[in-house]
Order: sequence, then C-alpha cells, then structure tokens
Amino acid sequence: MKKVVTFGEIMLKLSTLDHQRFIQASQMNVEYAGAEANVAVSLANFGLPVSYVTKVPENDFGQAACNTLKAYGVDTNFVAKGGDRLGIYFAEKGASQRPSKVVYDRKNSAIATAEADDFNWRTIFEDAQWFHFTGITPALGPNVAEICLQACKQAKKMGLTVSCDLNYRSKLWSREDARQTMSRLAEYIDICIANESDISDVFGIASEQNDIEHGKLDVETYDAIAAELMGKFPFRMVAITKRESLSADDNNWSASLYMRGECFHSRRYHIHIVDRIGSGDSFAAGLIFGLVNGYEPQRVIDFATAASCLKHSVEGDFNLVSKAEVESLVNNNYTGRIQR
Repeated sequence: MKKVVTFGEIMLKLSTLDHQRFIQASQMNVEYAGAEANVAVSLANFGLPVSYVTKVPENDFGQAACNTLKAYGVDTNFVAKGGDRLGIYFAEKGASQRPSKVVYDRKNSAIATAEADDFNWRTIFEDAQWFHFTGITPALGPNVAEICLQACKQAKKMGLTVSCDLNYRSKLWSREDARQTMSRLAEYIDICIANESDISDVFGIASEQNDIEHGKLDVETYDAIAAELMGKFPFRMVAITKRESLSADDNNWSASLYMRGECFHSRRYHIHIVDRIGSGDSFAAGLIFGLVNGYEPQRVIDFATAASCLKHSVEGDFNLVSKAEVESLVNNNYTGRIQR
C-alpha cells in the first residue's frame, strides 16, 4: 500500500502535572507533538505506511522529536535538518468549569524559518497516495504558506489525494490572513476537515442558530454549512466535527461527512475527558484511514468519530489505540468493561 505523507511542525510539549496551573508548577512533563505528527502516529498505529515531513534543528531536541515518531513506526527520512530551535508549547489541563490553556513559544523555530529548497516534494511523494496538512502550518509564516502551496501543487500533479484540517489558531494569525491564504490552498484540497468555529473563522461561513461557546448546536444546520463550503471551493468531501462542551471534563462528540450531495452522520458520544488535545487530529487520521481503505461513507465517519472518541481517554497528544479497538467501539462495545 502506498504511503500517506503529513507535513507540519513538531514541538517540544511541556505540560503541568495533574491539573496544576502554570503559576503552581515546579515540574513539567516532557513530550513531542504537533497536529500533523499526531495524525502520522495514529495512521502508523492503524497499520498504514506514513512519512512525516518537517524541519528540526540539528541538536538533541530535534533528534528526540524524530526518535519519538520513529518509535511508533513513522518514517522520518524526509525531515530536513537546520535552523536554530525547536518550537515549544506549554499546556495546562483544565477541570470542571476551568478551561485548558495553551501557550506557544514557537517564533523563529526551524520549520518557521524553512525555505522551499529544504523539501523535494517530487521525491517525497514518489511512492505516496495521500498528502495531509493543517491550517496551523501555513500560519507559521508566508514562507511556510508558500511551501504548503508548492507541496499541494506537486501532490495534485502526481495524483495524490490532498486533505486539510483547517485548525484555525488565533494566536498564530488573523482571520483575514487565514482567509486569504487558505482560500488559495483550498483550490488544491480534496477533503476539508473542520469544526464550525474553524469554518466561521477562516471562511466566514456560520449558522446563527448555534452557540459554540456554550456547546449548544443545531445539528441540522451543519448540512447547509457544508453545502455552502462545497459550493465555494472544489472540495470533494467535507467532514465536520461537533463538540458540545458541557464542562472541561464532559463533552458530547459527533461528526458528519458530506459528499456527492449526501450527508452521513455518526453516533453522538458522551465523553468524560482524560485529555482532549489531539482529538481533532485523531479524527482526521481515522477519516484518512477509512477512505484509503475504501470504506463506505457511513463506515468512514463512524470509524473516524469512534477513533477520536477513544483519544479523549488517552493521556498525551498521540492517539495510542489500535484499529481493533476502534472497530470494537463502532460495533457498540462502549461500556468500558474490563477486558480479561
């Protein structure tokens, strides 16, 4: 089976222990993660060949980031080396009515200062069938946005499917900058993945009937949002995740897939959250896995939503669950009874 290629920034993640606040912390947990790296690890866990592309500094932190991915079976042969530093992000886990918090320290990171010559996309895509990135990556700077555009053009030229999770980050760029850049990239994207906030922030398409901040969603309005999005851009499919936030600890979670004028809706899960960071990436990975394997649309959205549901039960950004575990949840084994 041909490989999937993901492209983005992997960072050093420093998170407070338990539910401590930043101002309390005297120790932090050390991990390496990033949106597209999270997708790559999930796909490798599901058994797909996958390559991760980025740029890291030639120091111990850059090597540790690559070692982490290789430990899960992700190919890092196309990771460029150079630059001054690895980006860092700090995470504080919320509880009850207190939301989680993320602080970035990624300015002038290796990937943010990357140049087009760092990546030979023709070679990278030689034995690939799929290219995935997120809206976080072009937000790192005009140079990285141009690299994303070059990658998309080459991917389409070589017949790859291109997917993108919009993943709008207000701490990285403005809505206007996101709209201009992502509108250019959208011309090359086959499958758009997003939640309603992303679609509203990036493309200005929203429903007045939904109150995202308070977790009140009118599911039927998503059909119209997806239709408008597909009418504006040449997407073959749009996948929308729906999070109803009851508190930092409890959410309802579901998703829908729109294609060829049809809508496919998943089951709605009630989740008691262990860690929600990376949940969108786990959904993207599940979606890609289902489509690559030729699943029927309903099975695709069921698999992706179940995979992401399980991610909420796993500490860290990586979704460390197997295909069999996801299939078990899809098949109604959701009581959480101990397996002996």
